Formats: sequence, structure tokens, C-alpha cells
Amino acid sequence: MAIDSNNPQPSVIAPQTLQLTSEWDKVFKLSDKVEHSKVTFVNRYGLTLAADLYLPKDRSARMPAIAVAGPFGAVKEQASGLYAMTMAERGFITIAFDPSFTGESSGQPRYVASPDINTEDFCAAVDYLSTRDDVDPNCIGIIGICGWGGLSLNAAAIDTRIKATAAMTMYDMSRVTANGYFDALDADGRYALKEQLNAQRTADYKQGRYTLAGGLPDQLPEDAAQFVKDYYAYYKTERGYHPRSLNSNGGWNMTSALSFINMPQLTYINEIRNAVLIVHGEKAHSRYFSEDAFKRLTGDNKELMIIPGANHTDLYDNFDKIPFDKLEQFFKENLG
Repeated sequence: MAIDSNNPQPSVIAPQTLQLTSEWDKVFKLSDKVEHSKVTFVNRYGLTLAADLYLPKDRSARMPAIAVAGPFGAVKEQASGLYAMTMAERGFITIAFDPSFTGESSGQPRYVASPDINTEDFCAAVDYLSTRDDVDPNCIGIIGICGWGGLSLNAAAIDTRIKATAAMTMYDMSRVTANGYFDALDADGRYALKEQLNAQRTADYKQGRYTLAGGLPDQLPEDAAQFVKDYYAYYKTERGYHPRSLNSNGGWNMTSALSFINMPQLTYINEIRNAVLIVHGEKAHSRYFSEDAFKRLTGDNKELMIIPGANHTDLYDNFDKIPFDKLEQFFKENLG
């Protein structure tokens, strides 16, 4: 049917049908305290996201809900699913979702990241939860892990429906992409990076496909930095490996980094009025992201929690380090 450009009509919000695996393929065991199913929802850009829904077996008519995502380059079968399932055990309706262009979610080309679209993914999860009959729409929170910790703060800055936000072992992906680790990249270094990435754009277009940046190496070099060893111990071993995980395999498209270089994602976090809990490991190489973000938050309902002895990936799946009791208390107090 021809489109009449002089008479535009509203677009229909409709998820597309996704091919979702029916088997339990998580890196953790299913709890006998929850019910699990798969759901889909659509974001504002028309992309359909796949999610795992966890319902407490002991539940009431309308309950508080939490959406979980991360780490950056992971899938819902890894850390985010573990968080979602554990919080469901503690009395919340939860979803762990695959971000746009990754995992079982839709989006072409594959393995693209965007500070805008990925922030929208969180807001779309709130859309979905807000319209469920068993969720209290005034009691919705989010948890972001690693790079999704920064994106969760960005979502909280724009979406006033998010009543409580927990950012775990947070990365500011805009900052680390534009400035390098510990802000070691100066303007000349950043310009060289942009030249490299834009040359890659040309090369990709010529060859007709996107070049992957590469995930973690299959063989860990002896001189690898400690945080690389920590990532390897999660993503490349039975502890956390998953075949759909970018970090466990080929990584993001090389040119995905471009959109983060000149789009700072934490510009308005000082305007977040609802509750925020930022949690980071004492020994994590990334700790400075959380400490600096926390300094920019305002209000007396913000808290920074440093976990003694924990590294970055301890907060992915280490129950001795992840403060689930604190998370339960935080969300019950602010979603009650």
C-alpha cells in the first residue's frame, strides 16, 4: 500500500515475533521459589526485546517490579538473570532483558551499542512492567550492572516512573570510550581513535559487513592486566560463558564505540529525584566511575556502598560479595 506523506498516521506499537529458545540455558540454576517464562516488549524505536520473567511463587495481586540489564556485552542468561531471579525470590516481579541488537532481542545490524537506544531499552522495560495487571505501576525500579549501571542512571534521569535505581559495579561507557581508562586519553589520542574508527566505517562498507572488535582472548596472556583476568574468569569459563554473549565470543561491532565518544550519558543525573543506590567493589579497577557519579547526585535519598575486598566481576555472581539483603531493603523501602 502506498504511503500518503501528506497525511501521516500514528505508528502502531507492536512487538515482532522472535525465535526464543525454550530450554533453560542460563549459567545458574533455576530457583524452586520462582516461576519463569519468556516475554517480549517493544521499545520506542520499534525494536522488540526478549526478556526472562521471574514471578515469586508466593505473590499478591499487585506487586513492585524491577527490570535488570547488564553487564555491557552480556546476555540475560548471565548476571542480569541471576539478579532478577534472586530479587524475585525476595518478593519482586522481575525481568532480565537482552538489550537491542544483542542476545535474543531484535535489531539489525547485530552487536551495535547506543547510549540513546540502550537507555530507551530500560524505559521500554518500564513500559512493559507498567502495563502488567500484577504490577503496581507506581512501584517500579531498575538494576543496571557494569555498563548498564551507567545506562540505568541515564534512564532514571529521563524516566520519572523509575522510583528506585541500583547501579552495580558501574561503568560510564561514554567516559571510558572518549577518555580511556582513568582518563588517560587526551584530545590528540581521541582524534586518532576517531580517525581509526571512521576508517573502519569505510572498510566495513566496502566489504559489506561489520567487523567485530573481538571479545576476550581464548588464551589469556600471562601479562594480562588483573581486571582482564577477572573478566576472563567469568566470560570464558563455565562460571559465566554463554554462546550468545558478546563478551564470551566475538565482541561488539568495532564502530559501536563511535556513538559513545561525543554523547555523554550522565549529563543530567544531578536531576534524579528518586532513590539511587550505587554499589561497587573496593578492589575494582572501575570504582572511580561510581565514586565520581555519586558526587554528582543530589538529594538525601542517594547512597554509595563500597564492598570490602570485592573486584569488578565479584558483583556479577559472587553471593558473598553482592549485597542482596541491602538491595532487598532498598527496593522495599522505595517501592513500597
